[in-house]
Amino acid sequence: MDEGRDTVRQVVVLASAVIAVVGAFIGSGAAGGTPIQNAAGGALAADATPIAPGGPAFAIWTPIYLGLLAYAIWQSLPAQKSDVRQRRLGYPIAASLILNAVWILSIQFGFLAASVPVIVALLAVLVWAFRITRSSPPKNLVETIVADGTVGLYLGWVCVATAANITALLVAAGFTGFGLSADAWSVVIIAIAGLVGVLLAISGGGRLAPTLSLCWGLSWVAVARLTGDLLSAPTAIAAITAVTAVVLLTVFARIRSPKVALA
Repeated sequence: MDEGRDTVRQVVVLASAVIAVVGAFIGSGAAGGTPIQNAAGGALAADATPIAPGGPAFAIWTPIYLGLLAYAIWQSLPAQKSDVRQRRLGYPIAASLILNAVWILSIQFGFLAASVPVIVALLAVLVWAFRITRSSPPKNLVETIVADGTVGLYLGWVCVATAANITALLVAAGFTGFGLSADAWSVVIIAIAGLVGVLLAISGGGRLAPTLSLCWGLSWVAVARLTGDLLSAPTAIAAITAVTAVVLLTVFARIRSPKVALA
C-alpha cells in the first residue's frame, strides 16, 4: 500500500512541475502572450507601485524553476521512493507548483483580485514546506541543494512577491491610504517584509537561500525607487535597511546554529 502511495506522490510532483514550467513559459510571454509584468493592465510593472521590484529581479525565477525541476526529477528516483522526508515534502511542493500556475493564469486573464488569495495560499504552503525542511536534516549535498535550497529561494522570493501583489491590488482598487502618504505605506510594508526575513533567518537557523532571494527582491525595490520612473527615496532607504538587517541576522543565526544545512 505504501509503495503505491509513494509512486502516486512521485508522479504528482513530477506532473505538477511540468504544469508549472508550462505556465511559466506562457506567463513570460515567450509563447507570444503578454509578459506577466504587463498583464492585468500592468499592475505588476516596475513602476506600478512603490513596492514593485525592478524588472531584472524576476530573473530569480530561473534558478527557482530549475531547482523545482531538479527536485521533481530527483524525488522520482527509486532511492527517494520511500524516503520519509520526501513523503512529507512532496505534496507541499506539488501544491506550490499548482498554485504558482494558477497565479500566473489569474494575472494573465486580468483577475488581479483573485491572484491575491492564490499567492497568499502559495506563501502558506511554502512556509509549510520550509518547516518540514527545518525539522529534519537533508541526507546529502544533492538534497540540500534541490530540496532545502529550492524551497528557501522560493519562499524568500514569494514573501516579496506577496507584498508587491497585495500593494498592486490596493493601488488598482483606488486605496487612498487613510491619510498616510504612499511613501509612508511603502516604508511600513517594506518593514513588514524585512521582519519576515528576520523571522525566517532566526527560525531557519541562518539558512542562506531564503535570505538570498528575499534580499534580492528588496534590493531591486531599492534600485527601482532610486533609478526608475517612480522615485521614492524613503522606500529605497527602507529597503536597503531591511536588506542589511536580514543579512546581519542571518549571519548571527548562522553562527549560533553552525550545523544547520547551508541552504
